[in-house]
Amino acid sequence: MSIKPPLTELPIRTAENGFYRGFTKDVTITAKILVGALILWAVAFPEQAGSVLGAMNAFILASFNFWYVYVMAFFITLCLGLALWPRAGRMKLGHHDDVPEFSNFSWFSMMFGAGIGIGMLTFATAEPMFHWGSNPDTIRGLTEGSSAENVRSAYVWSFTHWGLAAWASYAVVGLSLAFFAYRRNLPLTIRSALAPIFGERLSGTLGHVIDIVAVVATVLGVAQTLGFGVEQFVAGLSRIGFGDWLYTATADGGQKTSTAAIIFALLIIMGASTLSALSGVGKGIKWLSNINMGLSFFLLLFFLAFGSTFFGLQALVVGIFDYLVSIPQNIFTVWVSDGVDGSEAAQLAGWQGGWTIFYWAWWIAFAPFVGVFLARISKGRTIREYVLGALVIPSFMCFVWFAIVGGTAIDLELSGEAAGAISGAASSDQLFATLAVILNENLAWIMSLIVVVLLLTYLVTSADSAVLIINTINAAGDEGPKARPHILFWGAALALVVGALIIAGGLGAIQTAMVIGALPFSAVMVLMGLALIKAIWRDGKREAIGLPTTHDDDGPVAAPEPAE
Repeated sequence: MSIKPPLTELPIRTAENGFYRGFTKDVTITAKILVGALILWAVAFPEQAGSVLGAMNAFILASFNFWYVYVMAFFITLCLGLALWPRAGRMKLGHHDDVPEFSNFSWFSMMFGAGIGIGMLTFATAEPMFHWGSNPDTIRGLTEGSSAENVRSAYVWSFTHWGLAAWASYAVVGLSLAFFAYRRNLPLTIRSALAPIFGERLSGTLGHVIDIVAVVATVLGVAQTLGFGVEQFVAGLSRIGFGDWLYTATADGGQKTSTAAIIFALLIIMGASTLSALSGVGKGIKWLSNINMGLSFFLLLFFLAFGSTFFGLQALVVGIFDYLVSIPQNIFTVWVSDGVDGSEAAQLAGWQGGWTIFYWAWWIAFAPFVGVFLARISKGRTIREYVLGALVIPSFMCFVWFAIVGGTAIDLELSGEAAGAISGAASSDQLFATLAVILNENLAWIMSLIVVVLLLTYLVTSADSAVLIINTINAAGDEGPKARPHILFWGAALALVVGALIIAGGLGAIQTAMVIGALPFSAVMVLMGLALIKAIWRDGKREAIGLPTTHDDDGPVAAPEPAE
């Protein structure tokens, strides 16, 4: 059977003039309508929106829990398999003579920057604390919640959610985009990664649908991240003395973030992010990223110096060992409810739906955003370099944060020094509560202010990067057209999605919408993985008979003669 040459041209029609000049109108307008309709629905009919989204979420968790678990297992297996596959591992993301644009240090630093995001500031403390109190082992009676014996279980699940699975999903998207953009010269947009399966049909309606799904998933994934960030930002403002107006009382005697606080936080965050996006990657985003890096290192070094260092380092080493041992079982386990309220099976299924399935959906929804970023910084790397770098470095940095920061919080509660001040705080406030236990009032205020500034820069960087990447997908992979009105629209849309869904049903409404939105894109990602395997296999066949496997603007590029 003859081997056909790879597809190296994928024309995507864009508007030549007018308001949408440089953009694919079918993708851009449809995505705007879908996101706009969600906002209007949540604002105009909040109770109905919350009810319908909740019912859809319950159906997905009951019917597609196997899908989410096995899809994520597929991503991990695919990435590790490509790194170990000799033919694939040595292939470059580019031509044979391309060299990496960034040094190893710069590349790893950017991986580190991507790995330490808004979620770190909330979940590095909150997740180990929650799993220390309750996890599948406590549900099954294997350990006792909030005890010293439950620390290891807490870190197994924390590392499971923030380790290789998360970064494998990002790596699959980034690797697929880089492979077809830099080896085939196809547009740097989601549809290009499916070229080996659908071919030239991707220029039309099918390709438009794929890019629309990616844009909507990105909006919902970033909205989830911004939602957590807004809650923690408001908690930080409360800690540094912005007043009681940030919260309102609930019927059960608790408190929740006020509508005024949500609007205030979103105006600051999205206003700054839109200005940053308008200035472009080279100015605003780069400047903010440098601040992020410096403040992140400072905060981590602070906890190393003043936190429970020995406890944290022990949790890091033991936690990584336990996590690696647990991978074969944990990534394939699906718990199914037996329909009996309060039964062990029902509790395990509920826990998995609320934590593991939620995370898998979050990472999938966030994958177009992070994947495009990883692709853009990885040209010239071999597939083996890319996979190991994209999985190992960010995962390890997440583990360090969870062990040092979360370990300090657990140790303070175990020793009795915190006396419930941390465990009793809301998840968005637990980092600030930890600082208040460690430091005196004045120093705690200063450190809380630093965290608020760091959180703001992360929120702004994530939002403005998301706006630019959404516009890149809408522009058929062209990073050039960044028309001011479109940047303003998507900046406002992100703010309204977050605000509308929080008001309609709190963070749970954003979580529900994201789980629903991630489902169709998870199917796209599976196809991306299969297409990548097919492309690498056929490139190996082409190399064996001397056919070119890469292509640039001037035409096919032949590979060098193999060494004897």
